[in-house]
Amino acid sequence: MSDRIWNPIEHAPVEEIQALQLSRLIHNVYHVYEHVPYYRQRMDEAGVKPKDIKTLKDLAKLPFTYKQDLRDTYPYGLFAVPMEDVVELHASSGTTGKQIVAGYTQKDLDIWGDCAARAIVAAGGGPRSKVHVSYGYGLFTGGMGLHYGAQTLGAVAIPVSSGNTKRQVQILQDFESDILCCTPSYATYIGETLRDMGIRPDEIKLSAGIFGAEPWTEDSRRNIESLLGIKAYDIYGLTEIIGPGVAYECSQQTGMHICEDHFLPEIIDPDTGEVLPEGTPGELVFTCITKEAFPLLRYRTRDIATLSREKCGCGRTLIKMSKPRGRTDDMLIIRGVNVFPSQIETVLFQTNQTSPHYLITVDRVGSTDTLDIMVEMTPDFQFDAVRLVEEKQKEIETALQSTLGISPKVQLVSPKTIQRSEGKAKRVIDKRKLY
Repeated sequence: MSDRIWNPIEHAPVEEIQALQLSRLIHNVYHVYEHVPYYRQRMDEAGVKPKDIKTLKDLAKLPFTYKQDLRDTYPYGLFAVPMEDVVELHASSGTTGKQIVAGYTQKDLDIWGDCAARAIVAAGGGPRSKVHVSYGYGLFTGGMGLHYGAQTLGAVAIPVSSGNTKRQVQILQDFESDILCCTPSYATYIGETLRDMGIRPDEIKLSAGIFGAEPWTEDSRRNIESLLGIKAYDIYGLTEIIGPGVAYECSQQTGMHICEDHFLPEIIDPDTGEVLPEGTPGELVFTCITKEAFPLLRYRTRDIATLSREKCGCGRTLIKMSKPRGRTDDMLIIRGVNVFPSQIETVLFQTNQTSPHYLITVDRVGSTDTLDIMVEMTPDFQFDAVRLVEEKQKEIETALQSTLGISPKVQLVSPKTIQRSEGKAKRVIDKRKLY
């Protein structure tokens, strides 16, 4: 059965979508070349002019944009409109360098609202929905993105932001919120708080949740759905492109539909930059084809994913991206082995009596890397039985060694030992001095 659709482009014939893409791509390449000196210089160095872009395949002629380019031009060097046309600014956290600053014209905000509205509708929302937004508000794009989406849809936006979780629960009850928007780790925390307060999932009105901003697994999805009594949907976005709403899940949950009428996706080999065929995993790259203020060309996201145009049961024809399988820049290399935190999470979810809370610590002793994983157990685990603790630690270590190819040290801890996050969960501490 087909889902309800917010924007007709979501189920337009592929040929119509691609014709629109080409028209918008050509227009925005001219826009960028004429108004962003940095891009004009990069394109001139690559020997490409706007007139050389005649087909969608010509996109590969354009130079890539890297996060370092955004830092080098901080704060406004890649803006393509004068500041008097910019009505809103957002920024990344800047934890690994200068923060990334993104500007929006009113048209850009309208696009953002439309894309986020598509995600809410795909999750079963509509004009009568009450959308409880527990993403952070402020420079972070999470809160405002879903807020604009709800307003665009004509739904009620409830701008709760994160924090004060018991108050969040009271608002969920009293305001009768039916869609929850936050990070998956915070959704888990809200669900655990409900349980600890003795409130059953059927005592609140939630029917769906839209969760993103951090990696999460299918086991995380099932855990959240059980805790909150909802259907959990993934959403994808990044500050550099627009924020949440670049891609979103439908009822089929076999990937996230990309709003490709605004954001042109590619998958490339992260080492060579070669464009890879559909279905091949690689680094996800986006080109903004409608944004006015901050229209990036071939931005390398560092997210590893695949693209698919297989027919979707929801009726949408927009291309789908897989859930990101990791990142090229936060992948851990431990004793010469590539390790993604998502691999560790998958093993932990398959282990009885573990909770979804864990902390990975990587260090170096002498010339040898160490991998320590702190894992919270469920309340029913018998910590007073030393033999059971040792057996469970060994069980988890063996399962992780089989998956990762290296041996970790596992420490089991009691519930609520690991600090909770009300935003993005901090899963990894790397203490090595790798420079």
